[in-house]
This record gives sequence, C-alpha cells and structure tokens, in this order.
Amino acid sequence: MSAQATGHHGEESVKQLWSGGASPFKVGYGKVMMWYFLISDTFTFASFLIAYAALRFAQSTNWPKPAEVFSSIPIHGLDGLTLPLVFVSFMTFLLILSSWTMVRAVQEGYLMNKNGVVKFLIPTILCGIAFLGCQYLEWTHLISDGMTPTTASATTKIQNFGQLFFVITGFHGMHVLGGVVLNIWLAVSAWNGKFDKTGHYEMVEKIGLYWHFVDLVWVYVFLCFYLL
Repeated sequence: MSAQATGHHGEESVKQLWSGGASPFKVGYGKVMMWYFLISDTFTFASFLIAYAALRFAQSTNWPKPAEVFSSIPIHGLDGLTLPLVFVSFMTFLLILSSWTMVRAVQEGYLMNKNGVVKFLIPTILCGIAFLGCQYLEWTHLISDGMTPTTASATTKIQNFGQLFFVITGFHGMHVLGGVVLNIWLAVSAWNGKFDKTGHYEMVEKIGLYWHFVDLVWVYVFLCFYLL
C-alpha cells in the first residue's frame, strides 16, 4: 500500500471516530467533561496544599503538633477527654463508608435498578451530612479555643496554621456540601423515574466520580493537617 493510500485511510478512520457515532473514548460526553473538571479542581487543591507545605517548612520549628491541636472530641460532655485524632478519624470513616455506598449506587444503576440506586444514595447523603456536622463541631471548638483565620490559639501559636486550616478544610467542606446537594437531586430524580425514561443511569456514575474525588482529597487534607 502506498504512503498516499495509507494516509488517506488514516484520515478516513479519524473522520469515522469523530463523525458523531460512538465516542473514541467509549464514554459519554458528560463523563469526559466531569473528568476535565476534576482534573482542574485537582490543581486548585494541589496549590493550596503546596502553599501549606511551603509555609510549614518555613516555620517547622514552631509549627503546632496535630496531636495537641486536635486532642479532644468537640462534643458536649466529651470535650474534656484527651483522645488525639479520634474525632477526625470518625469523620474519615464517614467519607470512606460513603464511598462504598456510592459505588453500590453506581452498580445498581448499571443494573437499571431504581430502588437499589435510591437505597444506597440515602446512606451516602446521610454520611455527607454527618461529616459536615462533625466539621461544624470541630470548627466551633477550635474557634472557641482562640484559633481563627486571623488569630492563633495558645496551642497553635502560629497564625498561618489557622489560616490554612480554615481555608483548605472550608474549601473541601464546600465540595462535600455540593456533593450532598447533587446526591439529593440524584436520589429524587431516580425515585421519580427520570433515568428509566432516558434509558441509562450514567448520571449516577458522573456524580459518583465527583464524590470519590471529594473523598480522595480528604485523604491528603487529613494527612497534611492531622498526621504530619
């Protein structure tokens, strides 16, 4: 086959792939766009965490110890106990559990099982709401101790710690809140038969990708603020 013929065949193949038929990536347009959004959001979180690392290493000798800052359980009646990282470990467990229930919702979507999708979206939503409630308790406890975005407490001593903590965990919390809202809409839509009418449950998978991303980001936030 001549080089000209080979080139012509290659052009025809490209035209066929992008002629409006099957996607060359074998995924829907919406799922590809969700991946693009998640990649761009990754850069945003990465820039925050890089800023955290830079400021921490610049003030490494005076940087507060996580076991001291997060040593109590911010619940009335339990706040006198000294149990470092127990509360935030529970928060992490909530997100891990919600990831599993989200996976199950996606699997039920593949089976076109409306009841199964709703069944597993409900605990996903509840775990997200519980996580936000825990974050509210933690924030109010830290603020009452004197740590705010503009002030340092007796334990933290460094203003940058509070600034970074509230900005980064707050930004992540906004993502969790957005995911909870999306999952509520998803559960209501599934219950009303919206996806049975369209013939697929791809929207469950797309929002599932977002939810898993939010859970994965928390692993890095947990590592930076609570462990290192």
